[in-house]
Amino acid sequence: MRLMVYSHDAFGLGNIRRMLAICEHLLSEIPQLSILLLSGSPMLQGFRLPKGLDYIKLPCLNRGNSGEVAVKYLGMDIDRTVKLRSELILSAAVNFQPDLFLVDKKPLGIKNELAATVNYLHKNLPETKLVLLLRDILNKPEQTIAEWQKNSHYEIIDKFYRMLLIVGSQKVFDFNQEYKLPVNLTDKAHYCGYIRRPNGRIPSSMIRQELQLKAKEKLVLVTPGGGEDGYLLVKTYLQGQEFLKQSHKHIKSLIFCGPEMPREHKQELYEIGAKYPQVEMREFSNDLMSYVSAADAVVSMGGYNTVCEILSAAKPAIIVPRTKPSEEQLIRSQRMQNNGLLKSIHPENLTPSSLMKQLVQTCENPEKPKDIDLEGLTKVTRHIRNLLAEKITYSQPELVYSLSNKPQELLAS
Repeated sequence: MRLMVYSHDAFGLGNIRRMLAICEHLLSEIPQLSILLLSGSPMLQGFRLPKGLDYIKLPCLNRGNSGEVAVKYLGMDIDRTVKLRSELILSAAVNFQPDLFLVDKKPLGIKNELAATVNYLHKNLPETKLVLLLRDILNKPEQTIAEWQKNSHYEIIDKFYRMLLIVGSQKVFDFNQEYKLPVNLTDKAHYCGYIRRPNGRIPSSMIRQELQLKAKEKLVLVTPGGGEDGYLLVKTYLQGQEFLKQSHKHIKSLIFCGPEMPREHKQELYEIGAKYPQVEMREFSNDLMSYVSAADAVVSMGGYNTVCEILSAAKPAIIVPRTKPSEEQLIRSQRMQNNGLLKSIHPENLTPSSLMKQLVQTCENPEKPKDIDLEGLTKVTRHIRNLLAEKITYSQPELVYSLSNKPQELLAS
């Protein structure tokens, strides 16, 4: 059986980490499955890939704080680069002939680059199931609804997609209600819970030994995810060390800046961090969960994967969410704070003093997060396995190619 996966990657590491976790679980649970992953993530080669999974690396795109998508590395304009990506994706579908196409976040991909592939599968491989994977929160409701209406997402999903899998909890954020999904789409939607992260590869005792921590010392892990916009969080945390070194010398910190943090920002932060012996600075780990598990508390931004790691390890956490270009992290951190899952500080209220006061309180009076559904991998796998079990043999029609990137044309075809 063949599964093709599209990972929406224009900012950070979140999407590719989530999709790789899903792919790995699918391969462990569904015999004789082959997965072809399509991604533009510049860090894809940095992850361990399980047997049964291969990938096609798409040219990198980037979405800055303005929200506008741009070309990250190639000396090409955005339209030509998206056309190149679109043709690579279509060629993969034509040659791989997937039984199921799992699409991350946007039903037609970045700048409608999946339109030709969706059209091809609909006309030539009608037995191929299309499944849209959606994280718990996309953006503030009014903005998401307007975007979905403008780009005909509701109609596209209704016509082409068999199922919506929401990796979140309806108790935290009611996706159907908040984004005003019509009844025909709510019938396709399934809440799967958050994605539980497996234990890291290194025991916590070895992590603490590696960091030369004494028995009574507290370890705080600081991570801004990919790090592209993590400068403010890390710098504020380092500035707060002046407060800690005088009265809370038992608090040690391990900071991962993230592989996508600009070099000049990283260099500045490393220089500041070198002033404090209780701080260790690193760039990246492909086994972050080991360090989350070893930590007594976590300070991070509010990306989906990092939050899932915190909840999986049941660690007290302080979240400083990103607010631009999307308010996804802000909404997630506020809703989760309301549900007793973590603490949140709005970036407008972030100061060295406010962060350190909350950190000391968290370290000295840790509160274990309340229980939340973390069965996302199990439930996603069950739904996909059921869809693949319905596969039937059929004669293949004549191949039809189209590079249309207009939703209206797809809906009319």
